[in-house]
Amino acid sequence: MAEVILENVVKRFDNTTVVKNISLEIKDKEFAILVGPSGCGKTTTLRMIAGLEYITEGKIYIDGKLVNNVPPKDRDIAMVFQNYALYPHMKVYDNMAFGLKIRGYSKKEIYQRVCEAAEILGITHLLNRYPKELSGGQRQRVAVGRAIVRKPKVFLFDEPLSNLDAKLRVQMRAELKKLHERLQTTIIYVTHDQIEAMTMGSKICVMKDGVIQQVDSPINLYDYPKNKFVAGFIGTPPMNFVEVNVVKENGGIYFDEGNFKLKCPQNYENKLLNYVDKKIILGIRAEHIYDKLFYNNPVKEGTVATLTVDLIEPMGSETYLHLNSGKNIFVVKADPHNTAKTNQVIEVVFNIDKTHLFDIETEQRIN
Repeated sequence: MAEVILENVVKRFDNTTVVKNISLEIKDKEFAILVGPSGCGKTTTLRMIAGLEYITEGKIYIDGKLVNNVPPKDRDIAMVFQNYALYPHMKVYDNMAFGLKIRGYSKKEIYQRVCEAAEILGITHLLNRYPKELSGGQRQRVAVGRAIVRKPKVFLFDEPLSNLDAKLRVQMRAELKKLHERLQTTIIYVTHDQIEAMTMGSKICVMKDGVIQQVDSPINLYDYPKNKFVAGFIGTPPMNFVEVNVVKENGGIYFDEGNFKLKCPQNYENKLLNYVDKKIILGIRAEHIYDKLFYNNPVKEGTVATLTVDLIEPMGSETYLHLNSGKNIFVVKADPHNTAKTNQVIEVVFNIDKTHLFDIETEQRIN
């Protein structure tokens, strides 16, 4: 298999720059995810790696070879598209075998490769069916199988699960991850779904407006987002963000929300000295705010706020409480048996050590 390296890659369509000077290294056998909202440049980046889009500036290497001017068929990659792109007049076997036939492989080699891929994907019993006789999940497996038989250096996936229903997407996520572990190949996978990114990738590249925001492991992206965009994009429900004033009083630093104050952790204080009497953005995830009635740990000074329940969303294993401070809305992951009612005033405890602080102008992480 192979590593993929992008050096200062730019893509322009007429006067519009959609990929802006990105550099990225994807190591051999990594499962790398390109994730971001629609229009962020992730699919264009994938298509440049595949050779389906010309590069305006920069260089792309696959297995140490510069491929800027190498046609797609000679890059030793296989791509799985969002719409499956199966030939409706061919049976599953012929769909999977087609790429090998036009490359001149022997019938014996083709048969062995197709049967091996079909067994890996559990679709051996489907080889004599036509695409119209298959479910969406089965068609997706055939599309993946067509890529597997090529035994390429790099697999490219362009939002392959977006046409499947929610339950099947969860199943296929697990199957693709197991497939990667079995094949030990390099995979580059594009999605707008941060849950897919977090559950599948060993490396995640978060993009926005054609720019890479952060490249890291799933857990580091979650725990240490470099900026407000990454913090808000990764995680379900999204991180709570509020503007607070940094104030110095009683020998410590506090975050003044307007209707309550939170005490700044001591280990953050030195980084906030230049922000005293200024506004910053405070972020905290829903699982780091607790209904005080269900909080079993000692309550620290400057961690409690009184909020009003606006909305209750039972999720089964947990309940989302939408709480109103009078200035801001906070979403809290609560115990599924929480007894709070709409319009009820409750006390909540903030795990202040889990807060994320961002500069209000640059939106870059402070702490």
